[in-house]
This record gives sequence, C-alpha cells and structure tokens, in this order.
Amino acid sequence: MHPLTLEPLDQINGFSVRPGLYEINGAMVVPGGVNFTIHSHGATSCDLLLFHRKETVPYATIPFPSHYRIGHVYSMIIFGLDIEEFEYAYCLDGPYDEGKGLLFDKKKPLLDIYAKAVTGQSVWGTKNPEGSFYKARVVQDRFDWGKDRNPLLPMEDLVIYELHVRGFTRHASSSVSHPGTFSGIMEKIPYLKELGVNAVELMPIFEFDEMKDSREVDGKTLIDYWGYNPVSFFAPNTSYAAEIEYNREGTELKELIRALNQNGIECFLDVVFNHTAEGNKQGPCFSFKGFDNNIYYMLTPNGYYYNYSGCGNTLNCNHPIVRQLILDCLRYWTTAYHVDGFRFDLASILGRNEDGMPMEQPPLLQSLACDPILGDVKLIAEAWDAGGLYQVGSFPSWSRWAEWNGRYRDDLRNFLKGDYGMADTAIRRITGSRDLYDPAIRGNNASVNFLNCHDGFTLWDMYAYNWKHNEANGWAGQDGNDDNRSWNCGIEGETDDPEVLALRHKLAKNAMAVLLMSRGTPMFLSGDEFLNTQYGNNNAYCQDNEISWLDWTFLEKNREHFEFVKNMIAFRMEHPVIRKSCGLCSVGFPEIITLGGDCTARACSVTYSGIKPQNGEDDIVCLAVNVFWEEQDCPLPALPDPYKWTVYTETAGEQDSPAVCSLSSIRLAPRSVAVLMAIPHKEATQSTPPR
Repeated sequence: MHPLTLEPLDQINGFSVRPGLYEINGAMVVPGGVNFTIHSHGATSCDLLLFHRKETVPYATIPFPSHYRIGHVYSMIIFGLDIEEFEYAYCLDGPYDEGKGLLFDKKKPLLDIYAKAVTGQSVWGTKNPEGSFYKARVVQDRFDWGKDRNPLLPMEDLVIYELHVRGFTRHASSSVSHPGTFSGIMEKIPYLKELGVNAVELMPIFEFDEMKDSREVDGKTLIDYWGYNPVSFFAPNTSYAAEIEYNREGTELKELIRALNQNGIECFLDVVFNHTAEGNKQGPCFSFKGFDNNIYYMLTPNGYYYNYSGCGNTLNCNHPIVRQLILDCLRYWTTAYHVDGFRFDLASILGRNEDGMPMEQPPLLQSLACDPILGDVKLIAEAWDAGGLYQVGSFPSWSRWAEWNGRYRDDLRNFLKGDYGMADTAIRRITGSRDLYDPAIRGNNASVNFLNCHDGFTLWDMYAYNWKHNEANGWAGQDGNDDNRSWNCGIEGETDDPEVLALRHKLAKNAMAVLLMSRGTPMFLSGDEFLNTQYGNNNAYCQDNEISWLDWTFLEKNREHFEFVKNMIAFRMEHPVIRKSCGLCSVGFPEIITLGGDCTARACSVTYSGIKPQNGEDDIVCLAVNVFWEEQDCPLPALPDPYKWTVYTETAGEQDSPAVCSLSSIRLAPRSVAVLMAIPHKEATQSTPPR
C-alpha cells in the first residue's frame, strides 16, 4: 500500500493508529501522522510516551500492540499528531539480569537511538533539572539544498583545518554576531578563504551533555567542553545553533555546510562511535543500555563493560545491529547534511570483535569502505585506541581509509627540535611515509600529516613548554600526555626575552613549512596560523574559557606568522608536485630526490619535480632544512643551465639567505628552513623573498 493511502486501523488510548513502516528507524512524518519504529532483541513489550514540550510527565502512553511487532521491530503510525506539540520517549519491558547484561526497566524512559533531535540541550552550560531525562523531537527536513553539490576535492589537494565549533568564535575578539555557534563559523568563511584552507574538520557536533560531569575547580566550572561523549549519533548539538530550532534542528548546520561548499571548502565531522555517554555500571541508562545493553556494548562474561575507549564503555561496533546503526548514521549525515568526510575518533575500536580482539577484516570497516552512498566521502581513522591497539600504517583500509599519521607527528616533532640522527626518518615522513603506506596497497592518499591537533600542545606551546601545565583541570597534573616531544627554547612558558621569542617564532615557521611541503594531506589546529596558546595545557577537554577559546588578537600580534602560513598554503596549491606525481620534467629529475638523509646529517633536502598540469612547464621545488644550532651547508640537486635555485621563502630572516643559489648547496642559518624553486636564470630575481 502506498504511504499516501495509509488509513487508521485501530484505536489505542484515544489515538488512531495502524502498523507502521518497519524498515524506517526512528520517528518520521508521514501523511496524516507520524511513524515510530524501534527495535530490541531482548524486550518483551514497548510503550511510546508523548510529552508536552519540556514536561517530564507524559500526557499519553501508547503501547505497541503485540501484532504490531514483526521479529524484533516495533512500528506504529499515530495519526493526528502535530510534531510541534510533543516530545517523545520509549519504555521497554523485559528481563533484568546485570550478570547477563540485561537492563530492561519498564519504568525508565529511553531516548530513541535514531532520534534526529534531543531535548533539553539548547542552552549551553545549563544543567538539566533534577529528575529530567532525554527525550526526542520529530524533525521535518524541509531544507532546500537547491543545486548545491559537494566540492569533491581530491584528498591530495586538501589542507585540513581542525576547529572546535564553540571555541573558534566564542572569544569576544572574534567579533562575530553569534559567537560560539555554527553561524559564527559561517561569518569567518572569508577568513578561511584568505588563509587558503579548503577543508574544515569540526570537533564533535553529535548531541552531548556538556554539563553531565561538571565540577568546580578553583572557583571555575569545568565541563565536557570537547564533546567526545555522545548522547545521540543522529542529532546535532543544538546548543551550537544561534537560535532554538524546534522541529527543524540542524538547519543552521546545513546552512554552514552549504556556505562552506559554495566557497570551495569541504566539511568533515569528527565522529565518536567508540563509546557513549552512558559510561560503565555506575553510569546512567538513558538509551542504548535500556534497548539492548548486551548488544550495543562489549561486555565481559559477568556483565561488566570493556573499556577500550578510556571512557567507561566500548561500543560493540562489529555486532550486526551496531554495524547497521553506524552505517545508517553516516549515510544520514552524508545525504541529509551533505557532509564531505568523517574523522573517526579512536578508530581502532571499530576493528575489534565482540570480545575485544582485533579483527583482520573487520566487517564494519569494510562496509563503510564499500558502501555506495559513502563512495565520495573521505574516511579518516585515528588508528589507535585507549586499549593499546596502535595501527598507524596497518589500519584495515580496502584502499579507502586514510589515517591520522601519528608517526609523522612524533618523528617530525623530534626532528624539528633538533634530536640527533633523525634526518633519515624525517625524510621518510616528509615524502609520504611510504614505509608505512605502500602505494601499491594503500594508494597515495593514506597519510594525514599533522604536528598539532586538539589533543596536545598547540604549535606555539610546542616551542614554549617542556612540560604540560594542566593544573587548571583539577587532576593534580595527572591527566594529559607526558610524551610531548616539545622544547621551550630555554625558558619555560611566557617570557619577554627577545632571543627566545625570536627562536620560537622561527621554529613555528619551520614546522609549518615542513608540514606544508610534505607529501600526504596536511592538517593543522585552528589558531596555529596565528600562534594561539593554551598556556601549556595539553588536555583542555574541560576548559570552556580563555584557555581553549581562540584569542583573535593574536592574529594581529602574529600577523607575520599568519602571512607566512598563508603564503606556504598558496605555494603548495601552486605546485602540484608537492602533492602528487606529475610526470617527468624536462631535466630528467626523478619524482623525488632526497639528500642528506643519513644518520649523521644535520641538514637535508627534499626536491619534488614534474610537469605543471596548468601549463605543461617544468615544476621543480625544494625543501631545505637545518635543525642544528649552527649554520650548515644543505645539499641541493645540481641544476642544468639555464635553471638556478631561487629562494621562495626562508625562516631565518632576509639577511641570512641568498635570493638566488647557483650552487649545489645552500648555506642555512641555525635552525632554519628554506623553500626553493628552480627557475630559468633570466627569470630569477634578486628581490627579497616573502617571509
């Protein structure tokens, strides 16, 4: 029967109803009413609870008739409902046996696992009243995408910019109309375009309760600021919207994604499928636990929670039910929100079996890699978890998955601060980490290179602190990573010493130059382009304040660094040979030439060569690096006439580097980097290169 011809068949507690659409999970508007569908393997009955907005006592309880159940699915259409007049939840009855992982409780209202909007979360930092619980709203999607299309940028052409939705514009210095919101980001799109990034990666935007574990430390309220604690996988965090969006939740986020796409910028979501906010046995039961606790979570034989996430529980990702849930979720964000890619937090959990053991061919990862709807989105794994499984370079990929390259971060941090004997390893990372990602198996786009992200020191703090300073988090400095591979340049923290400050600025430029001259997809943390600081806090997950918010006054204070980063991004875009193979240039150079890469080297160079697709001309560029504290001669490939090496930019200052280098080496100042181009001598310029 066509949905348009559906008519009531029964009356239950004054409501006209009929069996629903069993293959469509969640709540959805249909002609004349609303379809409600849920499933549970262990439940023996299910009631639908309807509430007036913001109320905790239902105005109606509608049990699903037993003959409305097919298999483990309960589905019912209720006619005459106005979606703006109610919120809903479920109560499920069934066995209760903690030892077997069964937690059914007919008295406990449960949030729809497929809810598209969650109530009670719209005002950031407001604690839900005692006795309240999560409910869902029905969302009617009337958003008009017009002829908008995803940019579909090749992975190798991306420069990814990681940001926190609230922290990006919450500081008063951001000067936006709606600070801390999706709209605030939208106001900064011209800035993103000027900088030159073409992909933004939003830290978690799935609905989470930032106040769930709030606490007081030194008179300040600390909360779940980052949001890596999902309540619902299908619902956007409504407190990130500038206005309340009753029954049209997600509209502002869609407007942001459309605006980004229209400006040639892709939008990625940082997604958390490794655990939920329900925690362990001491945690609340508000959704998954009450539907099928023993299916949605990895449980020990006596009903306790495996904790490979470090957050109390671990989602049972390769159970067929959970696998389908995750696939449905990503399909939803891809189709309804036009999301361009996903970064998977602690993604190694997604490859564990129900008993926690790693799988060689995880069904979930294969399903996501091969799904036709997800065929154009980027899939990026954080290829480790809190249980000790580290899969950088070995994450199951089916030639579809890219990885956050943690080895790039660690090895380059060591190299750039001057650790001895790192040149050979650094060259491998700079040239695409082919020792980790064999192109014949993983293709050429598996490595997402980064030096800094939300988790750890900012770029500035990496050269301002030897040790983490997390006292404000209230854990006596016990939280956060101790393995920072940082260097304070001689003084810990803030200083007015001009020599130390100059060195820090130079090292920060070195880092960005190397990152943007590396094969693989570069990613950096928002604010690193103008040297934002977290004052040594390397685990600011709970700091909804000036520690985490971007201070936009640093943009003017460090304008020179911003211009340097902007120019390096533009240089990367102008020279495709940095990003990918571009054929053989006329001088016969191989695609990549590395010099000075032995274990005793103090300076090394990487040269990329090929043909510019834009005009068919030779494209030869070089990255020269000296991480030693004294001047060094850095070897360069010898160029045939009429080519000469011309310095595009260098980090030491204009008096320290020649604009044109005619020899097969360049004299680099202490701890400095130069970027060079091969240009016919008549075109070479003696003018000062951009800094």
